Amino acid sequence: MLATSLLGRLRRRDPGYAILRRAARLTLVASVVFYGCRYGAGSPTLATYGLFGTIAAGAFAQLPGPAPQRARILVLSLPGVWALIVAGSLLAWSTWAAAGGMLVIGFVVAFAGVGNPRLVGLASAFQLFYILASFPPYQPGTLPQRLGGVTFAIVLLAAAEVVLWPDPVPVSYRQRLAEAADGVAALLDTAADGLTHPGTDPGDRDARRERAYDVVAAIELGRNPPEWAPTAAGVQDRALRICAAALREMLVEADRLVADAPPEPIPDLAAAGLLRSGADITRAAGRSLSPGAPAVRLDGLDTAVGRAETAYPLGDGDGRDASDVSRLCRDASALALADQVRVFAVGTRVATGARLHGEDATSGLFEYARHSPWTLYRWQFRSHLAPRSAHLHSSIRLAVALAVARVAAGVLQLTHGFWVLLATLTVLRTSASDTRTALRPAVLGTIIGAVVSGGLMLVVDEPIVYAIVLPVTLMLAFGVGRLLGPVWQQALFTLLLTVVFAQLSPEGWRLAEARLVDVLLGAVIGVLVGVAIWPRGAAHDLRHNATRYLAASADAVEQTVQAMLGDAPSPDRALDRVRRRMILIDSSYCQYHFERHDPHRQHVNWAAILSAGHHVVPGAESLLRRNPPGCLAGWPEAATLLRDSAARLRSAYDDVAREVAHDRAPNPMVDPTGCADELDRVRPLLSGKDSRSVRHLVEVDRWLTGLAASLARIGPPATAAVSPNDGGTPTVGETRQRPR
Repeated sequence: MLATSLLGRLRRRDPGYAILRRAARLTLVASVVFYGCRYGAGSPTLATYGLFGTIAAGAFAQLPGPAPQRARILVLSLPGVWALIVAGSLLAWSTWAAAGGMLVIGFVVAFAGVGNPRLVGLASAFQLFYILASFPPYQPGTLPQRLGGVTFAIVLLAAAEVVLWPDPVPVSYRQRLAEAADGVAALLDTAADGLTHPGTDPGDRDARRERAYDVVAAIELGRNPPEWAPTAAGVQDRALRICAAALREMLVEADRLVADAPPEPIPDLAAAGLLRSGADITRAAGRSLSPGAPAVRLDGLDTAVGRAETAYPLGDGDGRDASDVSRLCRDASALALADQVRVFAVGTRVATGARLHGEDATSGLFEYARHSPWTLYRWQFRSHLAPRSAHLHSSIRLAVALAVARVAAGVLQLTHGFWVLLATLTVLRTSASDTRTALRPAVLGTIIGAVVSGGLMLVVDEPIVYAIVLPVTLMLAFGVGRLLGPVWQQALFTLLLTVVFAQLSPEGWRLAEARLVDVLLGAVIGVLVGVAIWPRGAAHDLRHNATRYLAASADAVEQTVQAMLGDAPSPDRALDRVRRRMILIDSSYCQYHFERHDPHRQHVNWAAILSAGHHVVPGAESLLRRNPPGCLAGWPEAATLLRDSAARLRSAYDDVAREVAHDRAPNPMVDPTGCADELDRVRPLLSGKDSRSVRHLVEVDRWLTGLAASLARIGPPATAAVSPNDGGTPTVGETRQRPR
């Protein structure tokens, strides 16, 4: 019974035995490397760098993708590893030179995640390679052994990733995106059925709607592991983010069309045909994300759009009845939705590397795809060199902490000074509260490990004993320790270091004492720097960036409406400001998810805030593409209506920004309306107007109504669950909220 109970707990803590498999793989590689270098080659230097190379690349690096991809990343990282070891070895002659190098390298390695946040998984490992090499003794002549040990370890680890118990491949973001496309396409079919067969089974309709919201919620960046989420500045990741935003817009529009289904079938099926064509294109585009699948073609969508545009129920300005205007409202929604279908389809072409045609980059949404990856990364880095960039703050904080720790270790002439920096790297988090949270298990675990290690070394002083138990301590530190929690992980890691250095440079029980002193010093430095430099973490930056983001969105909305009325030129500059602010708030939001938060004190639904802003840019671009600036000039009644709507929206954006800035739950005073409500607003203005102007008015009004609906969904998170990840760092999962 006891064995069954323990096995059950193990399965719950380690589904699929992923942690134990990695620990076994790491144990085998580390043992082969250490035994071969220390006892086979007889070189402590080779053994030291081989073992720590294995630990850094195997335990500290969090790599994305299946086993072959992780192996390729490890091998491709070797030139960077060599450069860091060479730099550290050459700067080890002076404490201040090594600390200066630590300051520069610490910042560069951490800030590199701006261009591709998945590189953050390599950041800690890269830091360790420089840290280990930057400590005395200053022996440039040992560089070949240092580089050889690390190279041997990484190459062997890369081979083991593929050959030894490879991890099962998790569901990729592209697969989730394809599933979301299928769910949205099913809802589009439901919307089309609602136009042609209003008596559709409500149960089937609700089931499709429920599934669509579930699968679209799964593509939120915060709900995917950082190593899988498309957060890089490159062409394909940006295309995947645009695809996700397009699916969210399609979902909202399709849901509104389902809710606004007419009581009787409409005689003209153009809008229904457009929705069905959009559903087919969406499914095909989702399937095209699979490896080897053909790129989606847009011919059918273009034909359906042309048919729907010519089927607008408009005459010469008279003789309209309510049903005609109702159809106009639904047709405008279907055409706006078709624009998002095109965005999604073109985005999948970019994401899969297919060639773009001239019309695919309409409005500049995918113009970036024509630039080189280096240009895109340069833009990303430049955007984050801003005073309120969360990435900039965390990179500076980490670099300063490591540099201070290096100075302290050098000035105090600590024998194992790199343990000080390792402790600082372990304790320091992006906020002071998270740093304090990480401090307790680090200190408590080290004390327990030091006491056990000291007692063990008082009793056993034969190196052969430690050589025999090395594989056991490796498995305990990287397998059992991770399953038991941070305190045990730190205690068992301390025991592992004792076993290793008892074979490299025996010092008796004082080795455990040195370990304890070094960890305490590193922890103190981490806490002090965490409190002194931007202690509030990403939450403060997120509030500030969200405030500016909402203000820029409000400006873009007002200027877009003014452009339609002929009062201002095209709002390109305002939309560019929103895009730049979007980069910073996305960065802050991603970092915010890796900080610890009290679920009972979360007042802002950040996912809804970002969604409200993301609705502005693609919607404005789509609107401007179909309705040129000045299209409503000379229509004072329409101008009054639209200016009033834009003013109310501006006030709502300002109210939300003000509440967010003070970390209060926003409650925007906007009333989202359905198609029937919109008709009551625009019908009195239509008499005597030509069909094209009426169409422009309805489309602009529908866009503003959609923005109001997105603002209305902003409110405090319904619930929030905090759960630690494998490394003990908490993540926040927000409950999805549906349109009200």
